[in-house]
Amino acid sequence: RDIAADLAALPGLAGPPREIAAALAELSADDGGLADALADALADELPLLARDGGFIRAGYSPELDEQRALRDESRRVIAALQAKYADLTGVKSLKVRHNNVLGYFVEVTANNAPRLQEMKEVFIHRQTMANAMRFTTVELSELEGRINAAAARALALETEFFTRLVEQVREQAAMVSGRAGALAVLDVCAALAELAVRRRWVRPVVDGSSAFLVRAGRHPVVEQAVERAGEGPFVPNDCHLAADPGDAQDSDPAPPEGMEPKAIWLVTGPNMSGKSTYLRQNALIAILAQAGSFVPAEAARIGVVDRLFSRVGASDDLARGRSTFMVEMVETAAILNQATPRSLVILDEIGRGTATYDGLAIAWACVEHLHEVNRCRALFATHYHELTALAQRLERVAGVTVRVREWKGEVIFLHEVVPGAADRSYGIQVARLAGLPPAAVARAEEVLRMLEEGGDEARRRQLVDDLPLFSASVSASQAPPPEDARELKEVADMLRGLHPDDMTPREALEALYALKEKLGKD
Repeated sequence: RDIAADLAALPGLAGPPREIAAALAELSADDGGLADALADALADELPLLARDGGFIRAGYSPELDEQRALRDESRRVIAALQAKYADLTGVKSLKVRHNNVLGYFVEVTANNAPRLQEMKEVFIHRQTMANAMRFTTVELSELEGRINAAAARALALETEFFTRLVEQVREQAAMVSGRAGALAVLDVCAALAELAVRRRWVRPVVDGSSAFLVRAGRHPVVEQAVERAGEGPFVPNDCHLAADPGDAQDSDPAPPEGMEPKAIWLVTGPNMSGKSTYLRQNALIAILAQAGSFVPAEAARIGVVDRLFSRVGASDDLARGRSTFMVEMVETAAILNQATPRSLVILDEIGRGTATYDGLAIAWACVEHLHEVNRCRALFATHYHELTALAQRLERVAGVTVRVREWKGEVIFLHEVVPGAADRSYGIQVARLAGLPPAAVARAEEVLRMLEEGGDEARRRQLVDDLPLFSASVSASQAPPPEDARELKEVADMLRGLHPDDMTPREALEALYALKEKLGKD
């Protein structure tokens, strides 16, 4: 009722939306007193399992309270009985004790035992010790039995009450199910509404067109992770896909200059630049929009998507004999065989798990199939820069790239999606960031330079054959000067002439000094 009143107070809103109104009506329906019955019977803090007991509220059943008191306050009850017997016998040192053999018993010193022996109608002799004597009473035996049975009786009573409550709930099962559904609707709506307010999400337009138009879209999870890490604001990006140019409207978000609303965007760019994040954020925006949520963007118009297909990441299924590349191809096959003109497809690095030309050919064929056969909306991220030529050959394909900037030999990722195509992947720079040893990075740069300077295919093959792949490669700028080279050669000759197994420790030390002197101070 409070929710309904709050909604009614909002300007321009005649009443709550249909689904919220239905949920409120469900929650306000008569429950036949079930809620009150449960509130009266059940404790505020409930155990995980009914067999643990403790779920019936204190005061609900006098009999249950008595059993619990006997179970939980046995020490107090025994202490009161001990005080009673001490007063009855006049033996102040009388104790009521317990062990696993006799159970509860009354114990007095040998000097005081005659007093209890005289009261045979009350005290029954149990055991004689060297310095003490033990007795029992009918009252103590009965109390012991009640204490032992109290826990079991308390749990049995709780189980009995629980069974009755279960029957009451079963009789109202339809009502309970309806209220659970109503609470779920309100929970989801409240959570999405809070996200929309806190994270500056907007209401998308969802229609029957083939458009997928997003202005300044953001990844809802990565954005929060970046902000928590203090790495600056998340960089938003536009996405303008349209399988049918005729679906354009005057109210659509305007694409950035040079970006065309085409059915397929080929997304190129360096490693670590944000291509995968860009693909996934648009897929999440589609899901959120069709779930009825606001979306992380400044504006969006989403033509209804019948299926969302995703082929990202790397995984294998070795138990079923499927390699990483095989899994990739199986998933890609499912997409090409099932996607319709209303589908949204995101593909990330198709063909990278096999030979270069094989992978390029597969990726090329997939783009053409999506364009000509499936005719769906798609984001296709790739490192095969040759694919960008398809943007000139196929009328419904456009190329975009993620911007980077080189500064003082370092690569700065700007995370901005702009028209065009990447000319490099900057893989070696990413390898350096990942912590590859400097020698391995330098070697990679040398091999890359030689391959890029190789010219035609035959020349590149010759260069690869000539590369000393299993030896240390030292460039001319790194080679030692002639005088140092002579010293190194003399030291090497001296080392070859040494026979460590035949040398005494003193001779070995003298040889070490001689080598150090040969190298000189430098």
